[in-house]
Amino acid sequence: MTGRLFAALLVLTLAFRFWLAAAFPVTGDEAYFIWWGWQPDWGFYDHPPMIGWWLAALSQVSHAEWWLRLPVIVQPALLSLAIYWALPRLVAGIGEERRLWAVALVLLAPVNVWNVFITTDTPLIYFSVLSGLAWIRASQDDAPRWYLAAGLLLAGAVLSKYFAAILGFAYLVDVLRRRKAGAWAGLAIAYACTLPALALMGWWNSGNCWPNYMFNFVNRHGDAGWSLKTPLLYAVTLIYVLGPPVLWLAWRNRRFVGPASAGRGVDGGVGPASAGQDGWRCRADFSRPRGGWRTEVRPTSALGTLAWLPFLLFAGLSLVKQVGLHWLLSFVPFALIWLALRLTPVSLRRLGLFFAGFATLHIAAILVVSRVPLETWQKTRLYDGIVLSFEHQALARELQPYRKDWVLAMDGYSNAVTLGYNLRQYVVVFGEASSHARHDDLVTDFRALAGRDFLILRKSEPRLDDYRKYFRAVSADSFEIRGARFWRVKGEGFDYAAYRDGVLAKVRQKYYAIPAWLPQTACYMCDRYFPGETCRR
Repeated sequence: MTGRLFAALLVLTLAFRFWLAAAFPVTGDEAYFIWWGWQPDWGFYDHPPMIGWWLAALSQVSHAEWWLRLPVIVQPALLSLAIYWALPRLVAGIGEERRLWAVALVLLAPVNVWNVFITTDTPLIYFSVLSGLAWIRASQDDAPRWYLAAGLLLAGAVLSKYFAAILGFAYLVDVLRRRKAGAWAGLAIAYACTLPALALMGWWNSGNCWPNYMFNFVNRHGDAGWSLKTPLLYAVTLIYVLGPPVLWLAWRNRRFVGPASAGRGVDGGVGPASAGQDGWRCRADFSRPRGGWRTEVRPTSALGTLAWLPFLLFAGLSLVKQVGLHWLLSFVPFALIWLALRLTPVSLRRLGLFFAGFATLHIAAILVVSRVPLETWQKTRLYDGIVLSFEHQALARELQPYRKDWVLAMDGYSNAVTLGYNLRQYVVVFGEASSHARHDDLVTDFRALAGRDFLILRKSEPRLDDYRKYFRAVSADSFEIRGARFWRVKGEGFDYAAYRDGVLAKVRQKYYAIPAWLPQTACYMCDRYFPGETCRR
């Protein structure tokens, strides 16, 4: 590994990611967050507001999909460069080649090859990785300025996604391990930096039915329970996001950094046989370094905590809940750095070559899939959603006669917001839908739609009796695009009072049973539709 080779990998992966971002249509999650940017606020239904603020700024320049995705397109490259800069400051004596291999692993990590989809995880990953690097640096000498940097970046993570709490907990565990007064003071500094962010989120939630709390801790966990399937899925997910050989290599090298010393190795240096390749040793567990070990090992214990504690916490969560692939991404760089600092020269080269080959396989597979006809996926259950995303111009033509005078709607939030993004016209969610559809409750006021005509697009055949109670007249027809059939339900004369009693009352009971101990200053659900009543459990 040379600087020139790493630069080539950087350019090639960036070129592929820019192409993929321009070629692949916006997903439902992305469309959701882009609407946040188009209608910025101090908070949003299910997550803190950071990605909405970023997209609001990006939208001032352009609405091109590759531009809105720019922060995630360049993320692996920028984080790799940041880690390259940080490593000599975290590990004294690290050689150039080992340093380059470490950042190459981050650049070529499986998800970093193809993930060009901008979500709440995008700012979370930036803030978490940079905060973690600052924390590791602070752990060397308990320097307040580095604790302050870690805390300010942690505040950015808090405003991005609630999984930032796992990083904050890892800091606490690291301090408990070190048991030093300076570390406790540093933790206090870092935590204090997050208080304004937490205050902002508390203020906004108290005036908006506490939607962040209700979604993340109550409404989305109806399927939670002990399971054998979810831990197995988590194990497969973890193996993939880290790279298939990483867990095995991490276990083999959990206590010893291989003798790079036996001749010239990854760093090209020569040292005593008992020393590491870079002339230093380190422990892989979370215990304190023992006397006589070199001072260069001190940051590696903090690194080990950040690398593996979050995955252990997710393993525990997987016993009762399916863990999403994207939940893990903030902590992958720490695990890869940790491993790169422990492997022998031969093992590190082999791992790097495997990552390069695995990345090439991903790129080749994506290029092949991009060339096959859309109808290849016609027999899958996802096909109508694929057509909805890729054939939005054809859908727009079918809906054109209704766009001016009718209220456009769908029966699920992801589909509605995807269609709305492609039409550049907000699409309402009609019906109860699910816990993932509730941001529409903030945006749509059904009182203002009384008497209007609705065009409700569906991907499945409707039962018209489900709609007749809410409209003066109901009819339906269907059309086909690329072998996928869609239905248009036409409801004339919307009966708001019937909809409030038949749908909104159920929504309120199911998703807005707010605990009495949470203070409320306002709640759009009750204030709009049930004045004089409170949304309380």
